[in-house]
Amino acid sequence: QVQLLESGGGSVQAGGSLRLSCLFSGYDKRNYDCIGWFRQAPGKEREGVAGRAAVGLGIETHYSDAVKGRFTISLDNAKNTLYLQMNNLKPEDSAMYYCATASGICPPNLAPADFAYWGQGTQVSVSS
Repeated sequence: QVQLLESGGGSVQAGGSLRLSCLFSGYDKRNYDCIGWFRQAPGKEREGVAGRAAVGLGIETHYSDAVKGRFTISLDNAKNTLYLQMNNLKPEDSAMYYCATASGICPPNLAPADFAYWGQGTQVSVSS
C-alpha cells in the first residue's frame, strides 16, 4: 500500500517560487513506477503537471506544456520524498496540488485516471 503526504503549499506573489514535497511510503524505490504531481483548480478537471519514472538505466521526466521550463520534479530516495520546484509562478498556477503513483511507466499526458494512489493535497495560491 502506497501512502503519500504533500506539504509546502502556500501563498506567493506572481514571479515567486515554492517547493512542494511529497513524503511517500510503500513506493518502489527502484522508481520503475511513475510518480508525479497533479493539480486541480476550482471548477476545472485534475491535470498532470510533472511525472518521473525509471526507464532502463535512466530516468524519464514529463511536464505539461503549461509548466515546462518553470517547474522541476525530483526525488530523493534517502528521504522518501518527491519534490516539485516551482519557479516564476503565475496566478493560473493556483490550485490544489497532489502527488500520485501509477504502475509502470508514466502514462501519456499523465492521465490522472491511470494513477492509483493519491495524497490529500496541498494548496498553492499565486496572486498577481
